Amino acid sequence: MEDPQPATPVGGVDYPVTFGQFQDWFSTDEACLDYLARVRWPEGFICPKCGSIDHWRTGAGLWMCKACTRRTSVTAGTIFDRTRTPLRTWFAAIWFVTSQKNGVSALGLQAVLGLSSYETAWVWMHKLRRAMVLPDRELLWGTVEVDEAFIGGITRGTAGRGTNKIPVMIAAENLGKSRIGRIRLEPTPPAKLALIDFATRVVTPGSTIKSDGAQELRRLSKLGYDHKYYTQLGSTIPAHVNLPAVHMVASQLKRWMIGTMHYGASQEQFAYYLDEFTFRFNRRTSKSRGQLFNRLMHQAAHTAPHPLKTLVIPENDPDFS
Repeated sequence: MEDPQPATPVGGVDYPVTFGQFQDWFSTDEACLDYLARVRWPEGFICPKCGSIDHWRTGAGLWMCKACTRRTSVTAGTIFDRTRTPLRTWFAAIWFVTSQKNGVSALGLQAVLGLSSYETAWVWMHKLRRAMVLPDRELLWGTVEVDEAFIGGITRGTAGRGTNKIPVMIAAENLGKSRIGRIRLEPTPPAKLALIDFATRVVTPGSTIKSDGAQELRRLSKLGYDHKYYTQLGSTIPAHVNLPAVHMVASQLKRWMIGTMHYGASQEQFAYYLDEFTFRFNRRTSKSRGQLFNRLMHQAAHTAPHPLKTLVIPENDPDFS
């Protein structure tokens, strides 16, 4: 999937900059449909059946292809597919979720939108989390630290590796002078070479990878990376000095799990909470919260629907046993 985000989105033109603008732009469902159509089809409507661009809008708000007469809804195939809730409310949810620097819990979303049930807010939050990370995003590059941390504040189930915390694999670009670039986070699966597999999936070959001295990670030098490792055994230098970026990310993640999620993140859904943290961390320098709204809107318009049955993960999921 290609990145659906416009090359140079402009505030006030491609997305609202302030809440007042947001209210003006999306005062009706018709305005929301028009905006979603521009986001989904930036070059204009293309029939998904025959590829024709000739069409007209029906009274029901559908796009009808003149060539094959297929009717297409702009929400079909997106996270808004088959929604019974007005798009105005969905847009408000995305604005609220992205305008809060540290995010919001499902309970907070229910309260601010006046949703009828907590379950609805929970489903919406998890649909949005599925849209926060694109599967083919650009790999990390340059100098990248890779390590594992143990994160608490998780509910339900039993954590792996004999502790009450969940191991998380962290990769973080170290830009020097205490600056961190982009990050990648994943729960550690019960596989012997999980950290190596993670590193090779998220870091561009040829990059410099820094890690601890684990024997298994030393294979990275034979896999196309400049591998530098630090052995803690017998060393007087604290781990956070050699790998400052991953330790800073782990520290912020722990605070976010407690401060925003209030210990409410479930073990079965933990990967998607990590996706949300990654989305926010990688855009922490955005000058306008409207930029985050714009980004999430584009990704939501290019993310497949996630029915409730696909959002609920069984407690006995082997990946978290």
